[in-house]
Amino acid sequence: MQASIPLKRLAADANVILSAATGKAALRVFLKEDIEIVTTQFNIDEVGQYLSVIAGQYSLSEELIESQLKLLPLKIYSQHFYEGFLKEASKTLSGRDEDDIELLALALKLRVPVWSNDSDFKNSGIEVYTTARLLKILKI
Repeated sequence: MQASIPLKRLAADANVILSAATGKAALRVFLKEDIEIVTTQFNIDEVGQYLSVIAGQYSLSEELIESQLKLLPLKIYSQHFYEGFLKEASKTLSGRDEDDIELLALALKLRVPVWSNDSDFKNSGIEVYTTARLLKILKI
């Protein structure tokens, strides 16, 4: 399936940020210079909570992953920027992962698709791309 409009900006979930920081396939999307990747401070904090777990899973040093994370071309927004959309996002994701509310609020504010590998964003009114779908669309 092709994107209906050219992808210029994506709101990245914690799972794809962690994947990129460990050098997995998601990193290739981050390296596309014509796509701006954005996320929330909440998601960055969530990534920080999982660094040691991921480091253990992939036999990488936590410091290495943290360094890679800092190098990712990522624009981070504070909650103040999108707080007017939190209520709508919370209502939309009711009964699903509450950790996804802030990213959906950011996506709604910016009117951009979400990039995530989990299914919580389905039927949220926002276009959602998995890493596999992006790699295919972007031919990378």
